[in-house]
Amino acid sequence: MHVLVVHNHYSSAQPSGENKVVDQETALLREAGHRVGVFERRSDSIAARSLPAKAAVPLLVPWNPAVRKELAARLRAERPDVVHVHNVFPLLSPAVLAACADAGVPAVATLHNYTQVCPPGTLQRDGRPCTECVGATPLPAVRHGCYRGSRLATVPLAVGLSVNRRRWWSGVERFFCISAAQRDVLVGAGMPAERLAVKHNFVPEPGVRREGDGEHLLFLGRLAEAKGVRLLMAAWDELAREGGVGLPLVIAGAGPLEREVTAWAAGRDDVRYAGLYDPQECRRALARSAAVVAPSTWLEAFGLVVVEAMAAGVPTVAAGHGAFVELVDDGVTGLLHRPGDSASLASCLRRITAGPAHNQEMGRAARRRYEQGFSPAVGLERLVEGYRAAIAVRSGGGEGPQPVGEHSTGPRREHRRERDGGSR
Repeated sequence: MHVLVVHNHYSSAQPSGENKVVDQETALLREAGHRVGVFERRSDSIAARSLPAKAAVPLLVPWNPAVRKELAARLRAERPDVVHVHNVFPLLSPAVLAACADAGVPAVATLHNYTQVCPPGTLQRDGRPCTECVGATPLPAVRHGCYRGSRLATVPLAVGLSVNRRRWWSGVERFFCISAAQRDVLVGAGMPAERLAVKHNFVPEPGVRREGDGEHLLFLGRLAEAKGVRLLMAAWDELAREGGVGLPLVIAGAGPLEREVTAWAAGRDDVRYAGLYDPQECRRALARSAAVVAPSTWLEAFGLVVVEAMAAGVPTVAAGHGAFVELVDDGVTGLLHRPGDSASLASCLRRITAGPAHNQEMGRAARRRYEQGFSPAVGLERLVEGYRAAIAVRSGGGEGPQPVGEHSTGPRREHRRERDGGSR
């Protein structure tokens, strides 16, 4: 199969799970013998532009006519079987969909967040869940300055969402939702259910797995409010006042809260701020963990670090909402805490470290779950299945895609009972 991947890479200054997923999928397809081209832009290039060119970038967010022309010409010359669209912000824009239509090439798109219904894509405002723009106009996002705390910066995103909504819905043969939780939100917002399929992200074999009990708890991710960093610090302080859990906390990552985290960790022997790990350091840190902590306050559309922990045979303590409720089997592969509740998070951290034997069994169960639902072999099968369905629909050989991936990733757990500080 001949696939053209379309992606605007986020800034390299901060870690991006989305960039990682795109690179891993591209490599997976190539290793399987598929021909894969890449049509890309990189946000890092903006810094080298002239001041007038930088000032013009927001105007390209809703629509970039030069991209439409360039991509359409490439599609006509190369004639791929399918175009796989990932991120188009800020330099590509939904003009890529018009280019696919111009050249008559079917398009699929992975929805890595909620930008189809929320301008910043987070479903969060001021550290709390927010769905004010879902199924409605995005004016509230502008009024509140939801993107980077700026009304002006939010305007291009809101305009782009408004003027391109129908283009997305009609110009993509198949959307890949990265969790059933995300799909539920998008269907509720009015997106065409018959075009939305669940395809979880996969994770490559890490090459190293946990042996023994683990030597630390690990937070690995962006140091931002939405990732629950402040919530984790509050829970850890509570545990420290009670004598701790016998293991240190390692925080690895970068982001807007880096100074705050650095100051909080300074001079403590129960916390280590490790900075930004490279991929090899990430794998080693995961394999040495007693548990990975994912206390996000926003509704994660997936949660790559949870699956990376599974691959290493490590259980997770995660917030009991969003995609985490389908990734973490509470009490079996990890623990779920009440979202936004530091006492519940502290309780789960205490429980995950209190019984080494049970912890190890959860780690083994997590590894089995990875092998069944998130391995490269499973990821490749579902990716190619999605491509073939999109091609069939465009050629008139099918009635539309149906959701895939749910049958082998464990039961949906939409209603849970609270128990022992977690949710069940």
